[in-house]
Amino acid sequence: ANYGPNPICKGCLSCSKDNGCIRCQHKLFFFLRREGMRQYGECLHSCPSGYYGLRTPDMNRCSRCRIENCDSCFSRDFCTKCKTGFYSHRGRCFRGCPAGFAALEELMECVEGCEVGQWSEWGTCSRNNKTCGFKWGLETRTRQIVKKPAKDTIPCPTIAESRRCKMAMRHCPGGEYRRRPAKTKDKKKKKKNLMERAQKQHSIFLATDKTSQ
Repeated sequence: ANYGPNPICKGCLSCSKDNGCIRCQHKLFFFLRREGMRQYGECLHSCPSGYYGLRTPDMNRCSRCRIENCDSCFSRDFCTKCKTGFYSHRGRCFRGCPAGFAALEELMECVEGCEVGQWSEWGTCSRNNKTCGFKWGLETRTRQIVKKPAKDTIPCPTIAESRRCKMAMRHCPGGEYRRRPAKTKDKKKKKKNLMERAQKQHSIFLATDKTSQ
């Protein structure tokens, strides 16, 4: 039936004035639209957002996507486009990408990120390529890149880090000490000045004592 200019019956094989399309032409999808308490059928070339086209021998239908935050889907359980603010990953929608995957902002998809191995043990505490002669030094640990990211624009996490450490031997074997030439000279000079001052004061004391006698 065709009710003339009534747009609700466009593409229908059978149509009701009250309920709209009941059956659609072979290539079209039947979509049951709801508006408040009212619902009516439409025949569409493609299903609206949140639905996917399900083809059956009886009649093609628009079925609702059952995936949370999905805008359009390929099947009931596989989303092809997520709603704004969500990333698509293996047919699902996420606020943030799962571990091991990185967000590709331009496509709002999660792609394989940079995979790194386990941290090595902390290395030897050293300073200026020496493992003795200082109180404090640095120790370093590293890890390897196991798998490079799918996109060159996705950065890898740090593969080396250092921390402050206390050296096991402050004095090197063979009597090599941490040397501070400037401070050592200053100490010797101060000691010499003190000795000279003490001797001068002692001489003055002796001279004064003889005069008084």
